[in-house]
Amino acid sequence: MRVLGVDPGLTRCGVGVVDGVPGRPCTLVGFEAVTTDTGADLAHRLLHLDRRLAELIAAHRPDGVAVERVFSQHNVRTVMGTAQAGAVAVLAAARAGLPVQLYTPSEVKAAVTGSGQADKAQVTAMVTRLLRLTDRPRPADAADALALAICHIWRGGTRAKLAAAASGARGPAAGPGITAAERVS
Repeated sequence: MRVLGVDPGLTRCGVGVVDGVPGRPCTLVGFEAVTTDTGADLAHRLLHLDRRLAELIAAHRPDGVAVERVFSQHNVRTVMGTAQAGAVAVLAAARAGLPVQLYTPSEVKAAVTGSGQADKAQVTAMVTRLLRLTDRPRPADAADALALAICHIWRGGTRAKLAAAASGARGPAAGPGITAAERVS
């Protein structure tokens, strides 16, 4: 499975692409930080972000997109820009027909470090280790985007497959009360 992770931001939006399967080490495909000019009109900044995300989706052809859920912050202006950038990422994925999963920062931290309370340095260090990189991905927004992609492969991909299996197992062909596991046995 190939996942494009997005750490939304209006000034700097981290994007990371990772290949992998649940329970196995992942492989780095690429990462970058998409930047916008802080002096530009908001509409143009969002349009630039949308265009670049569309280019990255077309170039990398991911199976899904993982976006960090906007977490409450004290600075309303910052949270608004982050939310707008996150919405652009969700829209770009939807336009490409890709499934999107949102993750809270603590879900991502727990997936890659084992602790939902890890700091940015710990997340970056674990992303570097998990992807077997020689250098830490920079900026931190790109490392966070890679962590989102890893989280989705390890947690979201499995969650989606289990949900699909459960809904398919209870369909009319399965018969009443027959699960996928019962059909296999």
